[in-house]
Amino acid sequence: MIAWRGVSKSFDGGATQAVDEVTLEAADGGFLAIVGESGSGKSTLVKMLNRLVEPDRGEVLVGGEAVGQGPPHALRRRIGYVFQAIGLFPHLSVAENIGVTPRLLGWPAERIERRVGRLLDLVRLPQAYAQRRPDALSGGQRQRVGIARALAAEPRIVLLDEAFGALDPVTREALASDYRALHDELALTTVMITHDVLEAVLLADRMAVMQTGRVLAQGSARELMGGDAPPYVRELMASPRRQAERVAERLGLGVLNV
Repeated sequence: MIAWRGVSKSFDGGATQAVDEVTLEAADGGFLAIVGESGSGKSTLVKMLNRLVEPDRGEVLVGGEAVGQGPPHALRRRIGYVFQAIGLFPHLSVAENIGVTPRLLGWPAERIERRVGRLLDLVRLPQAYAQRRPDALSGGQRQRVGIARALAAEPRIVLLDEAFGALDPVTREALASDYRALHDELALTTVMITHDVLEAVLLADRMAVMQTGRVLAQGSARELMGGDAPPYVRELMASPRRQAERVAERLGLGVLNV
């Protein structure tokens, strides 16, 4: 469904190499997590998909077609995008926020209304919330609206850019789990950017680890934990276990047998 073929991108007149000769694929219906420290290039790589960033070299394909063949706005309407800042329009109701892209696409009002109702159910928000404004919602509820908005025009691809990072731990876990269920139910192809390795392990089918603009390793979580992975990758993948062991020690629960 998605392929980056030898893509590179630099900024500051070539002084900063954000992405360096990356080749990576996401299967149709797959869930790919791109993980790495801040500045590793993961956001730049994903923004090439919807042409928020244009590569200096290489090619990006969606559904077998180069993304540069058509106008950017047409491409972006086919790809759902959920980011940490949420970005709901404060002067619009929940229903109006969700229906933005379908209205731009010329959907009839009846179809938009049906779609909004369906999406509120999918993201577990009461139908009565359709007429509320974003400032009347909690952070988790606003992000649920953001997910509904990303799904409104029935995209096959969804990009999650640190989408759950600003939420409290309980809300974050619940929303991430609900999104994974939506991914499966709607047969989406999802690409997630996250610095949280545990989140990636729990949600994604495959992971790609980036550092200084390059993909160091890619594969399932189990594969990346193997002895053949580069040292940085093994260190990164070991972090959830180390955190769990510290919690167990702090709480006097003994040694974790995992």
